[in-house]
Amino acid sequence: MTSILDELAAIRVLPVVVIDDPANAVPLAEALVAGGVSCAEVTLRTPRALEAMRLMSSVPGFVVGAGTVLSAQQAEGSVENGARFIVSPGISIPVIRASAALDVACVPGVASSSEVMVARDEGIRTLKLFPAAQLGGAAMISALRGPFADISFVPSGGIGIENAASYAIDGVASVSTSWITPRAEIVRGAFAETTERARRFRQEVAR
Repeated sequence: MTSILDELAAIRVLPVVVIDDPANAVPLAEALVAGGVSCAEVTLRTPRALEAMRLMSSVPGFVVGAGTVLSAQQAEGSVENGARFIVSPGISIPVIRASAALDVACVPGVASSSEVMVARDEGIRTLKLFPAAQLGGAAMISALRGPFADISFVPSGGIGIENAASYAIDGVASVSTSWITPRAEIVRGAFAETTERARRFRQEVAR
């Protein structure tokens, strides 16, 4: 589990992907790899998300995870379809424990110090700060790192190219964003633009 989180931290960027047509899954993954971002969080917001996840997981060197995971059952289904990490918008003990039983990393969402403590008690050390921009962005992470120096954060929500550089700070493992992969651009197959967006965003958040 730790090795996957280390891989994601090395990439520094976690694209949030909403895929309507699984036919776009492989070209999208290849476009991200070309831009230096060999990972994605496929959200369970569309009827064929699991199929897309399975296809993306077949791309050599590409790490795919499941996002918007709200239940243990969704975690199990995601892992069956190639997910190597699980991301949830908030704290769910069943999701955390199901992920541990499946031997995959779980990155639950937190929005307060109390939630950090709950996740920490479950052995989690990498947490999604969501919604990051609305919670204060990098300043919130710096504040939480005071009492929780052993926690790394994946800020998500309201992060685009204009504020990406503010997250190039200690305590940020990776930066989650949908800016690289807008849903409309995936639909129209604008994968050359995806590659360029991935390259630009990664440059902004590099420490």
